[in-house]
Amino acid sequence: MGEFFLALALMVAGMIFVFIGSVVIGMLLGVEWAPDDSDALFADPLLDNAVLLVVLALWIPAVLVAVRVCGRRPVGTLASVIGRLRWGWLGRCFGLAAVVLVLQNLVLIVWSLVQDGSETVSGKTPGWSELLLSLLVLWALVPFQAAAEEFVFRGWLVQLFGGFLRSPWPGVAVASLLFAFAHGYGQLSGFLLLCYSAAWWGWLTIRTGGLEAVIAVHTVNNLIAFTLSAVFGELADESTAADAPWEALVTEMVFAPAFCLIAARLADRRGITTRRLSLTEPVSS
Repeated sequence: MGEFFLALALMVAGMIFVFIGSVVIGMLLGVEWAPDDSDALFADPLLDNAVLLVVLALWIPAVLVAVRVCGRRPVGTLASVIGRLRWGWLGRCFGLAAVVLVLQNLVLIVWSLVQDGSETVSGKTPGWSELLLSLLVLWALVPFQAAAEEFVFRGWLVQLFGGFLRSPWPGVAVASLLFAFAHGYGQLSGFLLLCYSAAWWGWLTIRTGGLEAVIAVHTVNNLIAFTLSAVFGELADESTAADAPWEALVTEMVFAPAFCLIAARLADRRGITTRRLSLTEPVSS
């Protein structure tokens, strides 16, 4: 249990460090603060989102240090069975995720247009310079945030529970629930969507022997969501996937297994390693 409490302590310490640092820098630069009745820290939603993304990104070193200090397995096995990220496989998964998730979002947008007749945008559309800055910041930070969540929920927690129970599946179930709760509880449809996606991603992690595919799909999903929010001036919107409507749940029920099953098939065709290797066995990346 020392590994669990050390990782938790490092995550909390990272959050405190980032928030204190942000406050100090904000005071020195004269940054405008958010209203008292808001959950945000800064009035600028881009800056506020950037702080949150950095806090989440620090989960990666937190769990790596915890496993290095207290764990009984190589740190790299958090990423994959060969002890590191398989970059070639990660790149292919990014391509697949882009195709599947763009199609999923197009279906969802068309469905919304047909159902509602029009799309309403609550935010103020930003200018080109503001939009480019937003995209630059978000596209730089989101991959680390998404990877961090995968290292914690599909890598570290599953392995931690698996070490006690000799099976990864109870860990997948618990981690999937924790993943959903970590996003808050907005609507039942959003909660079910998160649990459903997390369960498929847990299966895919075990099926492919690593985090690459789920890092790719999580990153692309968040990049699309943040990009759309930036384009339509809705970065101040505090809703999360937990607030997703029933239409999003329905499309997820189709596209989540589609991505996972296709990725698993591609892994088989490319000979992606799915189990721990001995020192004399070749490595597939």
